[in-house]
Amino acid sequence: MHRDLNEFIAAIEARGMLSRVTEPVSPDLEICAVTDRASKSPGGGPGLLFEQPTGYDIPVATNLFGSLERMLLALGVESFEQVADEIEDLITPKTPSGILDAMKLLPAIGRLKDLMPKVVSTAKCQEVVNEDATLDELPILRCWPDDGGRYITFPLVITKDPETGARNIGAYRMQVYDGRTTAMHWQRHKGAAQHFRVAERLGKRLEVAVALSPDPIMAYAATAPMPEGLDELLLAGFLSRQRVELIKAVTVDLEVPCSAQIVLEGYVDPGERRREGPFGDHTGFYSLADDFPVFHLTCITRRQHPTYLTTVVGIPPMEDYYLGCASERIFLPLIRKTLPEIVDMHFPAEGIFHNCVFVSIDKRYPGHARKIMNAFWGLGQLMFSKIIIVVDSNVDVQNVSEVAWIVGTHIDPERDIQFTRGPVDDLEAASQIPAYGSKMGIDATKKWTSEGFIREWPTRVVTTPEASEAAEKIWSQIASRFKER
Repeated sequence: MHRDLNEFIAAIEARGMLSRVTEPVSPDLEICAVTDRASKSPGGGPGLLFEQPTGYDIPVATNLFGSLERMLLALGVESFEQVADEIEDLITPKTPSGILDAMKLLPAIGRLKDLMPKVVSTAKCQEVVNEDATLDELPILRCWPDDGGRYITFPLVITKDPETGARNIGAYRMQVYDGRTTAMHWQRHKGAAQHFRVAERLGKRLEVAVALSPDPIMAYAATAPMPEGLDELLLAGFLSRQRVELIKAVTVDLEVPCSAQIVLEGYVDPGERRREGPFGDHTGFYSLADDFPVFHLTCITRRQHPTYLTTVVGIPPMEDYYLGCASERIFLPLIRKTLPEIVDMHFPAEGIFHNCVFVSIDKRYPGHARKIMNAFWGLGQLMFSKIIIVVDSNVDVQNVSEVAWIVGTHIDPERDIQFTRGPVDDLEAASQIPAYGSKMGIDATKKWTSEGFIREWPTRVVTTPEASEAAEKIWSQIASRFKER
């Protein structure tokens, strides 16, 4: 596991997956433009380290998580399924039949201690403490020409519920207004927004800490779709196989990850709003300007020589797609605890997480596909799924072309499409009113007689295993000769 961002950068550089940019590049549009080119390259392009952002002495790192290989390296595993299997073992323990089986459970039990963070007295993220510092010291990017300003795009925003003390860590963009204030773009469905609603009801100031440039697992955990009320630090501890170390902030009553390289401390006052946006978002379009709470800076703590980790979002595929791929695989076992008939699911890059979801199921009864749609629309952040396509277990949902083929051949539009209304993502621009709109489910499973289908269902065209094996040998020879030409 990588203890901090520096170790992760060294690890990907040792594997030839990092490009150092030694010439000056401006944080105003230019770094974004370079990062966008890298993200659109085959395989997601390299991670980038801009050593001389124009006007600053703090290097800028982008696209570090912009490939499947680097995401696996960040999580310290060889496959996402490895993490999923570990979660499955943890949440579905087998009853031991004897002493040997009981001993096999010891590693899983031992993992439980990693879930609880611990507070320490010193950390590198407080090597420099400056209550008079301003955000002008940081190489914060302006990403797209029509953005409302410079944006902190990869912050780990830490808040606590004023009543219960429950912690939330989320990645909410922050538009810089000046050296001491930013917008706080926590959308109404997010955990921090609920903490702020409670603070406003109580008439209290909400303290906030913002961790920048943490270790890779902590960075991922802040983006993960954790169920409301569950601390993201539990996930980080489980994935890193060690307790997350925290340190008390200097000017606010919050703890921050020791692995962070820069920490912003401050508060949000009840009732205060300011115009935020537009912002070139992960939808590939500018999100509209709106009023959001205002973050007031009280202190910056940092390492002596920090690196500023940021991300660029825009027309997919971008770095956030690979972070989403990790969540897709890691959280599948948890979803199966509620919906065990799910075989697989996929959020294609073109669907931008919530716009389109593919789900394959072990179909067991009439109307089963519709049950899955309705379950998704009532399950955590899956409620934002605008289009859900349900297919049979023999369809590879990781293959977008195969899903498109099956949808085209398996559905009767009037019969197999259903609509509903409910909450939609705050960034949903097509709904008639903000945060509320319609959703569509498509049942592309094989239709049964018990579902009213009275014709014979067509059989998929496939060759025999023997012919396929023979063809594989011959084709490899043909392909080799063709490549030589």
